[in-house]
Amino acid sequence: MNIEVCFSPLSYPLFHNPNAIVVVIDVLRATSAITTAFFNGVSKMIPVATIEEARAYKENGFMVAAERNGEIVDGFDLGNSPFGYMNSRVKGKTIAITTTNGTHAINVSRHASKVVVGSFLNLDILIEFLRKEKREVLFLCAGWKDKFNLEDTLFAGAVAEGLIFKHGFNSNCDSTIAAMEIYKLAKHDLFGFLANSSHRNRLQKLDLERDIQYCLTPNQCPVVPVLEGKFLVKSSFTL
Repeated sequence: MNIEVCFSPLSYPLFHNPNAIVVVIDVLRATSAITTAFFNGVSKMIPVATIEEARAYKENGFMVAAERNGEIVDGFDLGNSPFGYMNSRVKGKTIAITTTNGTHAINVSRHASKVVVGSFLNLDILIEFLRKEKREVLFLCAGWKDKFNLEDTLFAGAVAEGLIFKHGFNSNCDSTIAAMEIYKLAKHDLFGFLANSSHRNRLQKLDLERDIQYCLTPNQCPVVPVLEGKFLVKSSFTL
């Protein structure tokens, strides 16, 4: 059961594997927000690529989340702050969502055999989910506008470490080795390690330090969102 890590959606065609489960990662903040949403009772989410698609869903009565460059887009219900999904108004709802990076990565990989959503918030349950699937795994880091970022790579390294050293997975992929080495350096202080990272600084300027702290805190939301057709839904898998 081989593991690979793709650092950017732009590189996804080089890594596409029809036998692999794709784990989409956008730690700060889309996949953290999606995981939080399902933990708080959202029924379904519809990841869309563009503001125009999101607006069409809003015009048809859907609750819609839209974020660009770290900020909620004017006229929409939510952005991609996990805290926006921690209230009763989202329970039972189907929410369309578009973000700068995360939903782009989901859409790039949507024709994979299975696509799931990963974040530090669902770290342990995701490791167990992948262990029981017993299939090859491709981690797709959303990055920042198709460029490499640290936080998504850290998470890929965290899950790869768990699967390889505890559950017998393997990797012949240099990017997987790199991700695990970076995680090894950072794992005892993720927040401090990312002090000079581009996206942490971008979010700090928007006064979103609380979001960063939350998104880097493991195992807050033990759910695994899975893509089924055009919808993200909560997997029935439990620990």
